[in-house]
Amino acid sequence: MKLIELVPNFSEGRRAAVIDAIRDAIASGDGVTVLDVSSDPSHNRTVLTAVATADVAVDAAFRGIAKAAELIDLNHHEGEHPRIGATDVCPFIPLDGATMDDCIALARALGKRVGEELGIPVFLYERAATRPDRENLADIRRGEFEQAKSEIGTHPNRVPDFGPNRIHPTAGATVIGARPFLVAYNVYLGGAENVPVAKEVAKAVRGSSGGLRYVKGLGLEVDGQAQVSMNLVDTEKTPVYRAFELVKREAQAHGVSPTWSEIVGLVPEQALFETAARHLQLRGFSKELVLEHKVRRAMSGGESVSGFVAAVASNAPAPGGGSVSAHVGMLGAALAQMVSGLTVGRKKYAAVEAEMKELALEAVALGNTLSALVAEDAAAYTVVTDAYKLGKDTPEQAAVREAAIQRALGYASEVPLKTAEACARVAELAAMAAEKGNSNAASDAGVSALLAEAACRGAVYNVRINIGSITDKAVATPLAEKSAAALARAQAAAARATTAVERNIGG
Repeated sequence: MKLIELVPNFSEGRRAAVIDAIRDAIASGDGVTVLDVSSDPSHNRTVLTAVATADVAVDAAFRGIAKAAELIDLNHHEGEHPRIGATDVCPFIPLDGATMDDCIALARALGKRVGEELGIPVFLYERAATRPDRENLADIRRGEFEQAKSEIGTHPNRVPDFGPNRIHPTAGATVIGARPFLVAYNVYLGGAENVPVAKEVAKAVRGSSGGLRYVKGLGLEVDGQAQVSMNLVDTEKTPVYRAFELVKREAQAHGVSPTWSEIVGLVPEQALFETAARHLQLRGFSKELVLEHKVRRAMSGGESVSGFVAAVASNAPAPGGGSVSAHVGMLGAALAQMVSGLTVGRKKYAAVEAEMKELALEAVALGNTLSALVAEDAAAYTVVTDAYKLGKDTPEQAAVREAAIQRALGYASEVPLKTAEACARVAELAAMAAEKGNSNAASDAGVSALLAEAACRGAVYNVRINIGSITDKAVATPLAEKSAAALARAQAAAARATTAVERNIGG
């Protein structure tokens, strides 16, 4: 299971009803859990932290962005924190089982949907950025909503990645991306009279001014206090304690000492462990010394590969061949992604580097789709069996039962069709990897194509066995034609891959 962290920032920190509505919208779907909601009235901003499975992460984020667009009007928004949109920024962060490529693919999918369905211009940032000058959030947000109103649609450097080339009149623009875990960390330097010191300290600390490379910082007045507001964008390379120590040293050079500090949102436990170990001068500390860490590892749930295999091997009819086909297709996608990774960055393959990067992202998206189809195929079987269990004692009951069966069979055919079409595309990516990718990984590309072809054929078997019982040919015939077309694509791609592999390995 791939887990993704979502940390959307909304330009509202004062109206509890609006914040609650956005939170509820995000939390309303399956597979997503809101972990924290941190609101700051002075910043007039809310940072929401949620965790979701990869297959529902885009839906969850979209619900929050849509609700914010409905309830927040930036024309009437004021606060200390810079902002360009009602949903100002929405990053995806990889957690267990997920990679940065997963998050880049999700960011693109969300950006496309927000642009098309909500009419909000979207800029991609950090690891998802399509151009170097958009990697840094501050560069995209410079001038905020007020400047963006005049520049988007008129300035060539302000053309969004997705959506209309014009500002949304009330929701502004939204910045969506993928990044490592970020810690929002603030250090306070006493009363408002020390705000000039806070600004000087922030300048000394932030990477863009020659400070710590992985720190972004601003000096602000918050609730009558001087605050150094920081984003620690990589706590492995710049730990929390190092940021605090530099703030303290720079502030003391101005005759000021920190009064207290705070974390906004959530923080990885390792960051706090490192800070405690530093303070206590513990030698040789690691998380293996933490009791709760060992307990969690011993008691962790989730279905492993061996658990899935055991479920398939049991005498239960689901998960069955359709789920296994989706799982095998997912493995094929993973291999195609691997070959891309072994190609990118090598001088010999510089001419195809951009193409291989795109291949990897598409393989990630297909893998996520197929991962969801593993469970959906098993669920579709249950829908069919439930329909067959309906009563049929009266003509009316029999008619209701037959209609339910036909609907269920249609659904149970559509699911493996999705699998077949996804696997056909995986086979095409594998063929491309075999033909253009690192020749030392040609055999891996070949295995990817063969797995995808086999998975596609298996999915087509499931389509065919279900449509055999569908009485309405207007429903059955298109399903049969589409599945046959998918299989033909997979076979053609596998043949291309095989030719390329044989040419590369020789003998």
